[in-house]
Amino acid sequence: MNAVNNEFDVLVVGAGAAGLYTALCLPSYKRVGLITKETISLSASDWAQGGIAAAVSPSDSPQLHVEDTLKAGAGLCDLAAVEFLASNASVCIQSLVDLGVAFDRHGDNLALTLEAAHSRHRVLHAADTTGREVTTTLANQVLKRPNIQVIQQALALGLWIEPETGCCIGISLFHNNQITWVRAAAVVLATGGGGQVFAQTTNPAVSTGDGVAIAFRAGAVLRDLEFVQFHPTALTKAGADRFLISEAVRGEGAHLIDDQKRRFAFDYHEAGELAPRDIVSRAIYSHLQKTASDPSTANVWLDMRPIGRETILHRFPNIIKVCQCWGVDVFTEPIPVAPAAHYWMGGIVSDLTNSTNIKGLYAVGETASTGVHGANRLASNSLLECIVFGAQMANIKLEKVKTYEVQPKAVPFTLNAVQLESTQIYLNDLRENIPRLMWQSAGICREQHRLEGAIATVETWQHDFNSLALSQFLIALRPTESVFDISNVEKLLRLWAETRNLLDVAYLILKSAAFRTESRGGHYRTDFPSQNTDWQVHTLVQNQNWYKSNKL
Repeated sequence: MNAVNNEFDVLVVGAGAAGLYTALCLPSYKRVGLITKETISLSASDWAQGGIAAAVSPSDSPQLHVEDTLKAGAGLCDLAAVEFLASNASVCIQSLVDLGVAFDRHGDNLALTLEAAHSRHRVLHAADTTGREVTTTLANQVLKRPNIQVIQQALALGLWIEPETGCCIGISLFHNNQITWVRAAAVVLATGGGGQVFAQTTNPAVSTGDGVAIAFRAGAVLRDLEFVQFHPTALTKAGADRFLISEAVRGEGAHLIDDQKRRFAFDYHEAGELAPRDIVSRAIYSHLQKTASDPSTANVWLDMRPIGRETILHRFPNIIKVCQCWGVDVFTEPIPVAPAAHYWMGGIVSDLTNSTNIKGLYAVGETASTGVHGANRLASNSLLECIVFGAQMANIKLEKVKTYEVQPKAVPFTLNAVQLESTQIYLNDLRENIPRLMWQSAGICREQHRLEGAIATVETWQHDFNSLALSQFLIALRPTESVFDISNVEKLLRLWAETRNLLDVAYLILKSAAFRTESRGGHYRTDFPSQNTDWQVHTLVQNQNWYKSNKL
């Protein structure tokens, strides 16, 4: 790989749908650096099965899409943002088609399916691998653009904030076993969600909340971090990843059944399997609490057979294949499923131009809180948000960044064999314990006592983490210093950085969940089980200060 430039016009951190589309939409005369922790193709967007929502049918309209989104968002959506999303959807879909995304068709028309809480068939899809089709197409386009340098297997450690102005002027980057400071007139965080903070998640291993965590540490305003969407139907087999069984399966007619083969979801909501995700997840959770000897490991069943063999073969080839790998034949038996953390509604507060409260810092996609999702995301609005808001970066106005020469000096750092081993063991243990604690304390159902206990535990872990010799060295690094000789700790660095981010994300979710004393959308409190009109406000946090927005 070519050496990484140390200066760009725009740095985009994250290479899912939001990051890729943002990079493509930035003006072609701008020098763009696209940073990804893994390869260009590994992201949560790549795992998105169901599709992308857009009112493109003659029987549909942007206004109906707005109404469905507002209803799902449980009173916390920003109307202007939702209207912006819905009204720009069809144009953005056309741009994806023009770029080469091969959505399924019925004759000459785009094929549309129904998903939960949509009042119309408006979900475009590419079989059951829509996200992969979109990201693969976008990645291929990115690789053709001479103005975009893709920096793979690189990790943004922190934002570079200019002390005098408070502007974001770049990032610190770990790449090729070196830590360097990379300057840019603008930084766009598009790092996705933080599902790995929970023991059960449909998110890939890269989803460790990096963008939210590094923005938090730099003083960005964050919003609604308690709202986590738990997908009701993740494959539950020993040894298997929590593979998401798309909501489109239920939209096509699959049934949720219990061990007695009874469709229990109607006990909890009149829409049964097609109720909003949070309701279906709680229905499964509550049903297992009542009926299973060990609810934490138990499952219910998703029966695809009512859909019909031909439709299953046409619409869900990837689900057939993955289930087959784990010994489940969807044509003859139901799939064992249980809820798993799926999508984070909260994030970095950003406006319709993706701007944050820090000048020069932007956020796009799941990392951002634009106001379109409110307390509970409507199915298939997430890929759409990535594209609609990514397109806005074409209008970016870059201010001249004050240039001053920084010649970083090399700062060597090593650990002896005993320190190396003990640090590795400590970080591995912490990385395992954080998601377990979060699943038990801030999962589908929450209550004050458990939240407070978990907050105290995480604060202790943060203190111990910050006391590590490696932490003290890395946190103290300044732009005048770069580590060109990190000797034997390079393998530890990613583990260290992701664990630090997960600790911050866990703390932010726990504190926000304890702060909001009601139940709404993706946040459910057993001790405050009702929605409270006094809480029709956003939860905001900056630095260590939690506060409410004005009433919506």
